[in-house]
Amino acid sequence: MAEFKRPLSTWLRHLWLDATDSRRQLPGDALQRLEATVRASEARHLGELRICVEAGLSLTRLWRGQSPRQRAIECFGLLRVWDTEHNNGVLIHLLLADRRIEVVADRGLSQRVPPETWQSLADHLGQALAQGQVEAGLQQAIAQVGDLLHAHFPAPAHAPNPNELPDAIVLI
Repeated sequence: MAEFKRPLSTWLRHLWLDATDSRRQLPGDALQRLEATVRASEARHLGELRICVEAGLSLTRLWRGQSPRQRAIECFGLLRVWDTEHNNGVLIHLLLADRRIEVVADRGLSQRVPPETWQSLADHLGQALAQGQVEAGLQQAIAQVGDLLHAHFPAPAHAPNPNELPDAIVLI
């Protein structure tokens, strides 16, 4: 694993934050609204969207130098976002301690959407988070991902569209 250097203050922030901090950013009613938005988005396309909000990395991950991108890819696997029929799952991963946002798209979608599009989405979400608008930023990100998935994997009009992955927001 490539070394990802962090200053001591960042180590302390990672060790200080926990799942309670994730819940503070997104209280129960916000989680329900976001889950409903994911569900409504997925009705329009064949893709799957997962959102993971992680407060901080464990001491082991910090010691190994795990980067936010590496952690997002790990969560992509753990949440089985890769396990969709059309290989078109998307994970939006927020790492609060590093104030980093990573968007990981499965190969079916990443072949069709350039990396700059995902970076732009992460940048816009980052601006919303910096202004304290976590829910609004995620709502906008869900809409943008939904539009991309609808453009490349629209749901057929009269065919079943199974929900392959849970819509619930994951708080770590």
